[in-house]
Amino acid sequence: MKLNRRNAMILTAGTAASALWPSALPAADEPPVNDDGLHTQPWFHNSFLDLKEDVAEANAAGKSLAIFWEQKGCPYCKEMHKVNLADEQVSGFIKENFVVLQLNLYGARAVTDFDGEEMEERELARRWKVNFTPTVVYFPKDPKEVAGKNGRDAEIWRLTGYWKPFHFLNSFRYVATGGYKDEPNFQKWLTDRREDLEAQGQKVKLW
Repeated sequence: MKLNRRNAMILTAGTAASALWPSALPAADEPPVNDDGLHTQPWFHNSFLDLKEDVAEANAAGKSLAIFWEQKGCPYCKEMHKVNLADEQVSGFIKENFVVLQLNLYGARAVTDFDGEEMEERELARRWKVNFTPTVVYFPKDPKEVAGKNGRDAEIWRLTGYWKPFHFLNSFRYVATGGYKDEPNFQKWLTDRREDLEAQGQKVKLW
């Protein structure tokens, strides 16, 4: 039976806390790995995998939901964790503006899509047409905007493959600031903001 919020209240504090920690200690400078063999972060969302609830929780915290699709043994996923998410400027901005849920491209956990359909992670990946890792899928803040939709129809933008820290960070800024609403082309949006970014001390690296 799928765990829900009501029956989850019976969990002890110790059990709930233990679920937040990776299953194995990392080697020096290596990102931690969870039970599925995915590199992970201690601040990733500990979800019941009901996406309607996740987007509502993110909204209540004044944040947006972003889903990281990864897979075991993915070298680019590892690079994302080891380089991008190890950068405090990058991880700090994400934590301030997003609730991040990690899903496994070939996983078997049951996930309930925004439209109420429940399926395994790997089936959900096919439904959303996620074919590569890492893939980051971004969703709107307002739960009303995802209601009754599947994730593929509900998403507002996605990042496919490994992007270096500058572009990775600014993809989150692009979504958080609503840049995608006025300019659907990320590269043009980034080019148009070059002066502002350089004034902030960022070294702008265009493609």
